[in-house]
Amino acid sequence: MVLRILVAEDEFITGFDLCDTFEEAGYEVEGPHTGISSVMLACQKEKPDLAILDIELADGLTYELAQRLINENVPVILHSERADAGAVAARFPGATTLAKPCPPAQMLAAVSRALPPA
Repeated sequence: MVLRILVAEDEFITGFDLCDTFEEAGYEVEGPHTGISSVMLACQKEKPDLAILDIELADGLTYELAQRLINENVPVILHSERADAGAVAARFPGATTLAKPCPPAQMLAAVSRALPPA
């Protein structure tokens, strides 16, 4: 079974780079979603195996979605600006927090750690 990763990122190049990285690593990718409504609709249609969320999308913050996914036992990686990373980590201790820019190898390693063993 191929694991499905949801990507919410409003920076065009970053979003497509993340998606390409995960597809090349063999994951099924949903996204990149640039807005809250789009990413929430995608989650309602099919729950992801893991979500990578930029904290601030084009139309708002992803805090509510992050908490909902964590409550549903979906691993969440919060991808945010370096200045925000400490506050985000404190707010969501059950999630992984990575500061932008994050090298692809570091992001893939975080995904591997966050997903349950197959």
